[in-house]
Amino acid sequence: MSTFAKRERLLLADLLETAGPEAPTLCEGWQTRDLAAHVVVRERRPDAAGGILIKQLASRLDKVMEEFAAKPYEELIQLIRTGPPRFSPFQLKQLDEASNTIEFYVHTEDVRRARPDWTPRALDPVFQDALWSRLERTARLTGRGAPTGLVLRRPDGRTAVANRGTPVVTATGEPSELLLFLYGRRSAAEVELDGEKEAIARLHGGKQLGI
Repeated sequence: MSTFAKRERLLLADLLETAGPEAPTLCEGWQTRDLAAHVVVRERRPDAAGGILIKQLASRLDKVMEEFAAKPYEELIQLIRTGPPRFSPFQLKQLDEASNTIEFYVHTEDVRRARPDWTPRALDPVFQDALWSRLERTARLTGRGAPTGLVLRRPDGRTAVANRGTPVVTATGEPSELLLFLYGRRSAAEVELDGEKEAIARLHGGKQLGI
């Protein structure tokens, strides 16, 4: 049975293949080759992937990333398509869904929305609900760096608190757009911000959100 993570994985691989190795992405400083190398290292080199979150391991991550980015681009795409090694924990369906649904959705949009003619994808309600469920669980972690209070609101009125504090800014949009906003893709996320002008300016001018 197909899962959201598997669907987004294959879509990401197709987009990377079509774009070629030197296309821009929303990840600052990264072209598509760098993004592809990141995805592969994250799944296949846990000894280095820890550097994504742990500063002390960042130099090792950079070194391994360079090694993978130097591989033939077609090889990187194939490694993304085929997924993690046989004995990887990511082979477990539940862990794959929990860890990779957001990862692959965000990186898919990193490729799509770096193009000047991009348009939002039409996502089905079931997938939007799945993204919202994950967003509710991770909002406090990804929103902790916001310089203001931050509330996420769906068009139907459901909310999640990303950061407690005052003044409060409310970001309204579909879960897919709120997710991109909260993961640092503010310029490309289609959300409406409500609150004091000064607070909105602080939110725009503050450090990027995300892990």
